[in-house]
Amino acid sequence: MLGYYATTAISSLRRSKALAVLMVLVIGLGIGASMTMITIFHVLSGDPLPGRSDQLYAPVIDPRPLARDHSEPAEPDGNFTWPDAMNLLHAQRADRQAVMAGGAVPVRPQQSGELPFYETGRYVTADFFGMFKVPFATGSAWRSEDDESHARIVVLNSELNRKLFGNTPSIGRTVRLKNADFRVVGVLDDWRPQPQFYAQLNGRVFGKTDQFFLPLQTAQDLNLDFNGRMSCWDSGGRTSEHCAWLQFWVQLDSTAKAEAYRQFLGSYWREQQAHGRMPRPAHAHLFGLMDWLTRQHAIPDDLRLQLSLSLGFLAVCMINVVGLLLATFLRRGGEISVRRALGARRWDIFLQLGVESCVIGLAGGLLGLGIACLGLWSVRQRPDGYAQLAQMDASMLFGTFVLALVASVVAGLLPAWRACRIPPALQLKTQ
Repeated sequence: MLGYYATTAISSLRRSKALAVLMVLVIGLGIGASMTMITIFHVLSGDPLPGRSDQLYAPVIDPRPLARDHSEPAEPDGNFTWPDAMNLLHAQRADRQAVMAGGAVPVRPQQSGELPFYETGRYVTADFFGMFKVPFATGSAWRSEDDESHARIVVLNSELNRKLFGNTPSIGRTVRLKNADFRVVGVLDDWRPQPQFYAQLNGRVFGKTDQFFLPLQTAQDLNLDFNGRMSCWDSGGRTSEHCAWLQFWVQLDSTAKAEAYRQFLGSYWREQQAHGRMPRPAHAHLFGLMDWLTRQHAIPDDLRLQLSLSLGFLAVCMINVVGLLLATFLRRGGEISVRRALGARRWDIFLQLGVESCVIGLAGGLLGLGIACLGLWSVRQRPDGYAQLAQMDASMLFGTFVLALVASVVAGLLPAWRACRIPPALQLKTQ
């Protein structure tokens, strides 16, 4: 039966080629524009560590003094001072805990004639790798004892490892960063979490990942260049209690442990207040990974605006399709009346017109898929960090046709219902 309706629908559309092409074009433009933005939003809002994110938490305390002007944000940005981060790290109240900060240093190749080049990386403590399940191609992470001994060791990402050593083994070899030599103890297996949830959530949260990882204490001893946002309200330098610049993450394997850590964090905040620090109202919180990304607006606000505009454009397109379908169906009032007079039920007419809407929607979906692919290609040419992530996966490919079908069916409901309500006798009199 559906095959018959589909054949009839194609024949009917051939008799109104101009309107059919116009409707397919309008649906294709709406679907293409909206699916371009939906795909980007889908990619950027995904879970960076599927299956593990529910165990990862970002503690937040506010070490700042009382606000001195109205321009200062009321909410803390999640950064820690050195004393607070070290206190929580050594308290060992979580299953795993790690302190980290971004860095940018010149890498000096050992081959003669090659010029130094800058790379960005991360200064971290030992639990970073186990907590985030960082995959290793060769070697391994360092131990907490290496943190305490300020060992000069480094873990390289696979991209930087290939750049320095090609395909030759690199474990045990030396890398010169800035003016110090570091021994390679591990090479990552192309680890690329998107977004980089553990970093400061700024313009670099999407895109190129960290290329090296050094012990935080060693980087501080060598005064390696820090890369990121630092907030200071008094003198004293990076290790003072007056500068917030470090990120702190914990792994808590159960809800009970998470609640216990919240209580511990609140106790620590009250203890610091008793010593004259942290004078602001209660700001000791614990956020899950996905809640933290939402709170920090990991997805750029301009993308949310563009998504809203694209969906609005799709709505305008579908309103126009409703008008075109209504004009198409009402022009066939005589044909519909004859079929009704010969015994066709309203439901039969409604179903046939609905199938015609689906045919138009499928054709529009094919066109929209091509427009969406073109739109994603244009996004990948942009310099934004998230640009290279604009790829359509199988779910988005399927979603394109589902959206096209749903939109066309919804758009066809009113015209089909209106055409079914045509009084057959009135139309037959005018024939």
